[in-house]
Amino acid sequence: MTAKSKLLRMDNVGIVVNDLKATIAFFVELGLELEGEMTVEGQWVDRIVGLNGVQNDIAMMRTPDGHSKLEIMKFHTPTVIEGEPKNAPANTLGIRRIMFAVTDINDTIARLKKHGAELIGEVVNYEDIYLLCYLRGPEGIMIALAEQLGEKSVKDVLRKS
Repeated sequence: MTAKSKLLRMDNVGIVVNDLKATIAFFVELGLELEGEMTVEGQWVDRIVGLNGVQNDIAMMRTPDGHSKLEIMKFHTPTVIEGEPKNAPANTLGIRRIMFAVTDINDTIARLKKHGAELIGEVVNYEDIYLLCYLRGPEGIMIALAEQLGEKSVKDVLRKS
């Protein structure tokens, strides 16, 4: 990195889906806010993504604190391509999951199950710091949930090692 450039933030994570409405409903139930929806197309999009004839619908969602966003996209053209097994396990190469901090992990799991989410493993207590779990939502999207249990942090555990 030079003095001329520096990283400011991570702006968003993009997810391509077939069922935009179901995916929006899932993330709204989780607690994200729908910031807006739009259709994008034209040469400027084609040039950015390196495809021809792009037309896709985008839903931009943000976390309640406003610091993180998901850009959920449904491509009408060109046709989407399956990149990996739909329900790829946690050890598959690539971006695997997105983690969210929640205040009540069991309530969140129950609410997301109403939107088709499935618990992948089980809810685990890590060092009395967090309750953690992985869920699979619509389109096979894997998310992780973390509920902090007390004041102790992962940094405290790392300092001891």
